[in-house]
Amino acid sequence: MFDIDKWQEIFATISKNKLRTFLTGFSVAWGIFMLILLLGSGKGMENSVHIQFDKRAKNAIFLYPGQTSKAYKGNKTGRQIQYTNEDLDYIKESTKGIEFSSGRYYISNNAIVAYKKEFAAMDLRAVHPEFIKIEKVDMTSGRFFNTFDLQQFNKVAVISKKAKESLFKNGEALGNYITVSGVPFQVIGVYIPDNERERDAKTLYMPISTAQRVFSGFNILHNISVTTGNATEEQSKAIHERLKNIMAKRHHYDPSDTQAMFSYSALEEYIQLLSLFAGIRLFIWIIGFGTIIAGIVGVSNIMVVVVRERTKEIGIRKAIGATPWSIISMILQESIFITSLAGYIGMVLGIGILEIVAKNVRTQFFVNPEADLSVAISATVLLILAGAVAGFIPARKAAAIKPIEALRDE
Repeated sequence: MFDIDKWQEIFATISKNKLRTFLTGFSVAWGIFMLILLLGSGKGMENSVHIQFDKRAKNAIFLYPGQTSKAYKGNKTGRQIQYTNEDLDYIKESTKGIEFSSGRYYISNNAIVAYKKEFAAMDLRAVHPEFIKIEKVDMTSGRFFNTFDLQQFNKVAVISKKAKESLFKNGEALGNYITVSGVPFQVIGVYIPDNERERDAKTLYMPISTAQRVFSGFNILHNISVTTGNATEEQSKAIHERLKNIMAKRHHYDPSDTQAMFSYSALEEYIQLLSLFAGIRLFIWIIGFGTIIAGIVGVSNIMVVVVRERTKEIGIRKAIGATPWSIISMILQESIFITSLAGYIGMVLGIGILEIVAKNVRTQFFVNPEADLSVAISATVLLILAGAVAGFIPARKAAAIKPIEALRDE
């Protein structure tokens, strides 16, 4: 039952020692607050990584030609490596485990695109149809170009939402013709870039076969990208190594020449980052629990002082018939009350700060920082239990004091 007299005594004791109670509660609240803040911050960075990788296939491998830095079988250093359509065809035919593939041909980052009297400078991107499976393109209307468009060298274009707004305002884009550097292309789709940095960019995708023919690209590819399907990390690494060896053999350079080709495996980097964040979470928990333990030690020390100050009072209570459990429960209630209130305040403040940051901080490196509510509650409950233990030790000593010894205490 709720003992009003006992709670009145607890509040009276707290009111007599406001500064001491505040400092004790602050150390506990600070521990919970910092744990939640650290967990939320770590989650914000982790969310950012997941979002960045969600914008492209996690099993993608990208190959970029470079310039040789080693002499090899009569070839001098400084030779520029150039990829072609035949390289991509050979990779698809000779490499097991390839799911999707695409080349890319860079045309211009500032090409003039026009529709009637409207003009816009756009980033032109020429790729294969399977590119949409590698770099995720979120179509809002229409479609992405397909294999038929590629084979027929169709002059079709997929434009970003920002590009559509610039050229067509509120009008319909699909089916209309735009001119790209003076060449007519039919708009067949509109998309929204996933990347926050590209939301305001004006971009245009076209079939790579069309771009190579119209813009004198011949059979040139500026990079090659593939996905490895359901391959494991080890299988993906093996495919990655095979691709590097294939390109070294086809272009006659030393396979150990890291300047001749730059490559990147999304899966390998993703797994490395997951391991990194697992380490960060462990470090955060160590720091957070260290702070909480410091608060618990503070509570324990304060309760020792409380018992020492109330020794005579405890002796009187025992002399008039108070049971050991009534003495223990009185001190435990005070300890649990301070710990619970401070822990709750720390939890609410921590979650509140994370909510404010999530709503007002917009950056691709820190997305939606949040602390798992179950974790926050569990940490608070753990803190309360630890507070009970911290109060129980001095409470048990107080209950063991003989009334005559307590009454003699000065």
